[in-house]
Amino acid sequence: MTNTPAAVTADAAPKSLLGRFFGVITSPQATFRSVVAHPKWFGILALTTLVIALCAAAPMMTAAGQEAALTNQVAQMKTFGVDVNDQMYEAMRKGMSRAPYTAAAAIIVFTPVMAAIFTGILFAVFNAGLGGEASFKQLFAVWAHAGVISTLGQLFTAPLNLLRGQVGSATTLGVLLPMVDETSFLGRLLGMVDLFIIWWLVVLAIGLGVLYRRRTQPIAVSLMAVYAVIAVVVAIVRSRMGGA
Repeated sequence: MTNTPAAVTADAAPKSLLGRFFGVITSPQATFRSVVAHPKWFGILALTTLVIALCAAAPMMTAAGQEAALTNQVAQMKTFGVDVNDQMYEAMRKGMSRAPYTAAAAIIVFTPVMAAIFTGILFAVFNAGLGGEASFKQLFAVWAHAGVISTLGQLFTAPLNLLRGQVGSATTLGVLLPMVDETSFLGRLLGMVDLFIIWWLVVLAIGLGVLYRRRTQPIAVSLMAVYAVIAVVVAIVRSRMGGA
């Protein structure tokens, strides 16, 4: 495959913040042409991060949500071999009143950091490895706008979690196929496969394809392959260690 510059057609007009937000959902390819030509990232990153933070915190404002979050934390600690005694459990339970605020703060702080890290990885792969000519700012804008799909997933999940009194994703194959034992390897693997993550990967592939003038399908297949490997590895680790 030949290398091509990240130029876009001159008729890629700039779009408003809301136009870009909904455009990523309804017409991602056209929207990413505009994003690449006019790589504005701050507004969309701030909007999506704030919405995700609020959606993550909302279920933990209820007693049932706090209990679910506590159960999840204990299970995660046991996965890594930490023995949670009665004193530790009681201290964690008392700290649950702060959980909505600490969860929201963590998302607000770490989302831009993780965005920069993963953009750097993609920049190394496509620019240094494959000879692409996109700027870091363009690539960061593509990453930030793909996050609209993650935001949509949170907007879908948060009301369900409020009703269920739970935390975590409500759109994994594990949730959709409850007949599979969640403690089995298959159950843990299905719990790693989230429909909104798959959608996000497809949209990210579209954005990368527009940015680097490459076909979307090979990029999407590569991203899905990485996701599949991560899901299998995590499922294996949790199965062997007995984590949730």
